[in-house]
Amino acid sequence: MTRSTVCVTATVRTHVCPYAGIYTDHDGDVAPALFAGVSRWLQRLLVVATFGIMAHHPDVGAHEARPAYLELTETHTDRYDVVWRTPVLAGMRLPVVLQLPNASEVVEPKVRVLPDSVVERWIVTAPGGFGGKRIEFVGLQATITDVLVRIQTLDGALSTSLVRPSQPWMEIASDPGSYAIAVAYLMHGVDHILFGYDHLLFVLALILLVPNRRALIATVTAFTLAHSLTLALSTLGIFRVPGPPVEATIALSILLLACEIVRSRTGRFGLTSRWPWLVAFSFGLLHGFGFASALAQVGLPQKAIPIALLLFNVGVEVGQLLFVGTVLTLTTLVRRQISPTLPRLAQYAMPYAIGTIAMFWVIERLGAFWH
Repeated sequence: MTRSTVCVTATVRTHVCPYAGIYTDHDGDVAPALFAGVSRWLQRLLVVATFGIMAHHPDVGAHEARPAYLELTETHTDRYDVVWRTPVLAGMRLPVVLQLPNASEVVEPKVRVLPDSVVERWIVTAPGGFGGKRIEFVGLQATITDVLVRIQTLDGALSTSLVRPSQPWMEIASDPGSYAIAVAYLMHGVDHILFGYDHLLFVLALILLVPNRRALIATVTAFTLAHSLTLALSTLGIFRVPGPPVEATIALSILLLACEIVRSRTGRFGLTSRWPWLVAFSFGLLHGFGFASALAQVGLPQKAIPIALLLFNVGVEVGQLLFVGTVLTLTTLVRRQISPTLPRLAQYAMPYAIGTIAMFWVIERLGAFWH
């Protein structure tokens, strides 16, 4: 995490703010003027960033896949291009060995070592193809890493699967049906939202900002509608934006919400607090591009694009609802068991933590522009 700047006056007590520095008065209250200034600065920056990225349309994704990755592309009958990427953790390559059934190498593997992974490419022949056969990942059961498998056959059909350490192998269906595709993409959506920490942090900030349950439902619904729209537009190739600016702006949106939460604690309510659903809808458009880039890494089956797209989006919503329900349940339990009114320090601790993490992401993702 980055070390935040602390602004201190000589005659008053100060609290540390993770995203700028906070002046406090003799009563310990946050100076509204500073938060108003920070919030206005962030709003202007977000407007500029949003319009900036919406003016570009390159085909670049926003999210980076961290599990191991296997890609099999059938180029001729029973002939496949193989891409096998294993992550490097703490300087050590993941100790997993790929075993392809009844395959013989045509071209020796070409190995490329990257800072975070090792990528191997080669060509194999497999008489009868891989349909109905088992691919094994020896050693995967001793790790905590999943393997994303993407297979494209000669007729253009595309299928994806996620192999977990608890079952370090997969059976390749000869012709996956609609039900199998629906289940696979539903789970892809759930996995992505539950492990997409920036999206979860944004939703958590919305929960803290909107205490009224009815208003919270409207706010989360607006966020859902927005990211569903851009997810569909980007996935279908109608509208795309570059990845790094999207990622940086998503982090900036979380930082803005953190500032707005602190401002609302002092009784000063800006546009975000008065119209949270509108702000959630606007930022949801950006988050949808992030979801789309994750789906692009998985790929869509050419014969079942509507089903795969719909179920991936449903999976995202299921994961999001699970998270919201868990947070609200824990909050209710804490208030019932400890105190109906949280201590002053606890009220500020969470938005400070969110702001710190978001600021770190902003700096980290801006740095990615030059890499």
